[in-house]
Amino acid sequence: MAKAMMRLSMTQCCRFLLHCSPARPPIALRRCAISKRSCSASASSHQIRSEVSISFGTHLIPHPSKADKGGEDAFFVSNFNGGVFAIADGVSGWAVRNVNPALFSQELMANASCLVMDHEVNYNPQILLGKAHAATSSIGSATAIVAMLEKNGTLKLANVGDCGLRVLRKGEVIFSTTPQEHYFDCPYQLSSQIIGQTYRDAVVSNVDLLEGDMIVVGSDGLFDNVFDHEIVSTISRFNTAVEAAKALADLACNHSMDANFDSPYSLEARNKGFDVPFWKKILGKKLIGGKPDDITVIVGQVVSSADVLEPSEAFQG
Repeated sequence: MAKAMMRLSMTQCCRFLLHCSPARPPIALRRCAISKRSCSASASSHQIRSEVSISFGTHLIPHPSKADKGGEDAFFVSNFNGGVFAIADGVSGWAVRNVNPALFSQELMANASCLVMDHEVNYNPQILLGKAHAATSSIGSATAIVAMLEKNGTLKLANVGDCGLRVLRKGEVIFSTTPQEHYFDCPYQLSSQIIGQTYRDAVVSNVDLLEGDMIVVGSDGLFDNVFDHEIVSTISRFNTAVEAAKALADLACNHSMDANFDSPYSLEARNKGFDVPFWKKILGKKLIGGKPDDITVIVGQVVSSADVLEPSEAFQG
C-alpha cells in the first residue's frame, strides 16, 4: 500500500485462524487461541433451507523487501456460525516515521478475531470493524475488509479502502467490491489518528450465496496484479480452496514482478493520468508493469454444513 492518511484500546479470547508477521505480535494476538491456514465451519441442522458454511484456504506472500519480517498484511478466518474472515493491509507510509506498519494491522485483526462472538457485535461486520478499531492502540493505519456468513447463506461484509472481494458462481463473477480512494493510490483507511476514516465510512453489502459458490478475498496486492478473468480461470482449475488460494497468490506474485505485464494497477494508473513521458509515448511506449506488494488471498468454498468436518486449530506466523 502507498500513502498514509493521518484511532484507541481491550483484549479478549476466542478460537480462530490469524496470520500476521512474526515481528512482535500484540498482546491480543498472544492471548488468543489460533487456528491454521485451512479451516472449515461447523455444522448444524433442522432447518427447512439447507444450512451452509465456508471451507477456507489462505495464502500470504510478503513483499520481497519485507519477507524477513513477514510483510504488513494480517488476516484471520473463523469457523464461528457460517464463517468469518477478514484482511487488514498495513499502510507502508508509516515506515518513514520509524513506525512498523505491520503492528496496526496485526492488532486490528487480533482484536477483530477476539470480538467475533461479542454480544454487542451481534454478528455485524461493520460493528465488529468499529469495535476492533477502537480497541487498537498501535500507531499506524490499515485498509480492512470483514465478512460474515449466516448459515442461511447471506454473506454480510464491511469494507474500508482497497481490500477486495469477489463472489464466483458457475464461472462468472456475480459480485465485486469497489475500492474507496481519496485519490489514486491513497485508499480510505482506519487510522490511529483522529483524522481518518472510521467503521461508519465502510461500504456495507449483503450477498445471497448458494452451495458451490466461491469467495475470493484479497489485499490490493492481489487485485492490483490479477484481473477478474484470471481469477475465474484459476479457480476453475482447482478442486480445493487451499490449492486455489495458493495458485492465486503465486499468480499475483509473478505478475507483480513482471515489468512487461500490463496489470490492473498500471491500467488504472494510466486512466488516472499517470504515464510515461511524452517522448516515450511517441516511441509507442506506455506505463506498464506489475505492482510489488504484500499479497494476501483467502478463498472460501460455500458448502453444506453437513459436509464440513470438525475444525482443527493451529497457528501460522
